[in-house]
Amino acid sequence: MSESHFEIWWIDQEREPKCAPNPDYPKGIDIDLSLGRTPKCKVDLPYPAKRCGFFSIDCKRCGASTMLTTAGRPDDPRSITLACDI
Repeated sequence: MSESHFEIWWIDQEREPKCAPNPDYPKGIDIDLSLGRTPKCKVDLPYPAKRCGFFSIDCKRCGASTMLTTAGRPDDPRSITLACDI
């Protein structure tokens, strides 16, 4: 579960959120995109994001990559789990 092999960028859309946060996730949400596959890695994300934007996440080890949106609210993603792309 090492974060050292991930490259994470946050791209700022320079917009403030327009909607209220989802009250079901007052401490953020853990995103699992592994679909139960193994091997997989979990990486913490900078939380909370400053405002609306998105994370670009790349694994330097296996090549898996994804993007997640942020809104600068308490219900933003705080971690992501990815299945290895091998």
